[in-house]
Amino acid sequence: MSLAAGRPYLAIPGPSVIPDRVLQAMHRGSPNIYEGPLIEMVASLMPDLRMVAGTTGHVALYIGNGHAGWEAANANLFNRGDKALVLAVGQFGLSWANSARAMGIEVEVLDFGKSSPADMERVEAALRADTGHKIKAVLTTHVDTASSIKTDIPTLRKAIDAAGHPALLAVDCIASLGCDEFRMDDWGVDVMVAACQKGLMTPPGLAFVWFSEAARQRCGRTDLATPYWAWGPRAEPEEFWQIWDGTAPTSHLYGLREALDMIHEEGLPQVWKRHQTLASAVWAAFDAWGAGNPAIAMNVADPVNRGWSVTAARLGAPNATRLRQWCETKAGLTLGIGLGMAPSTDPAYHGFLRVGHMGHVNAHMTLGALAVMEAGLVALDIPHGPGALANAARIIAANA
Repeated sequence: MSLAAGRPYLAIPGPSVIPDRVLQAMHRGSPNIYEGPLIEMVASLMPDLRMVAGTTGHVALYIGNGHAGWEAANANLFNRGDKALVLAVGQFGLSWANSARAMGIEVEVLDFGKSSPADMERVEAALRADTGHKIKAVLTTHVDTASSIKTDIPTLRKAIDAAGHPALLAVDCIASLGCDEFRMDDWGVDVMVAACQKGLMTPPGLAFVWFSEAARQRCGRTDLATPYWAWGPRAEPEEFWQIWDGTAPTSHLYGLREALDMIHEEGLPQVWKRHQTLASAVWAAFDAWGAGNPAIAMNVADPVNRGWSVTAARLGAPNATRLRQWCETKAGLTLGIGLGMAPSTDPAYHGFLRVGHMGHVNAHMTLGALAVMEAGLVALDIPHGPGALANAARIIAANA
């Protein structure tokens, strides 16, 4: 028998749960795209997008997903033949490197594996070795959506400065914006990339690139910045259509407006704290399950190096896939695959999963997801330690 009837819960690391308020805001006919309320509403988005990024700099909006955000950043940061230093702590750091390489950018990758944070001494050494300052920018993920590793951005900025290198710092915040604390200006970030479908609680379709005045002046107009990707007209348009290089994505914009209103109402520091608390509850549950089965463990050992929006974990093959399938078909809970941890053709692939806890998520959703997972462990006779739900509940109670 299945108990999956009812409202499903998509506990994957994006697209995240869409609030009813956002869906209702999007459910309208197309407005006048030449004048009137739409133009005024879009103007109101810009200061709020700067607020969630922690910047007073420029912001360019694109119709696209996170990969589009990478391409926009690449196109405006680099000319063909320029060099990027990419720090990879999981699948998405490597994917950003591949995106840049495919555009004709020379790429040097510092790969720190799938379970360890970036070693800033190695970063500093690589920059010191670049005596000719060929590296134009350092690219990294704030939270890698696949591995859940969080990069210490302020320390990375210090490593760049300690090396005396002029490289710009570009950060992918696709998995962390609106979930983990991030302060673009205070942390010395020059370019920041994000998308709307995770912490910003809007269906996939919008990508964002924030850039400092220093980045604007240093980069100018590159030979990769075609009319569509060039960030200048989008950030400083003379006419409304230039923000999109064409027709505006009207429904998404109304949804984003509502999502930003919700963040304002809760308060961004409280949004960060909520995500930290819910993540800690998930970690407490995994700690308890793993005490009874060493095959169960989180991907990142030190909590300091874990993102607050997603938890990557292992259960031992094939139990992660078995648990995911049971949760979805029997209880209406969808968990994320273990992306990038092993090739899909490798039996080890079935030993990894991810739990998304980003965006429009609260205590009962997180506790409910953990309870369903424990029911699945019991139903599938997967060995695990006791006390997971009690541990998670104590975290919630202590922070409510």
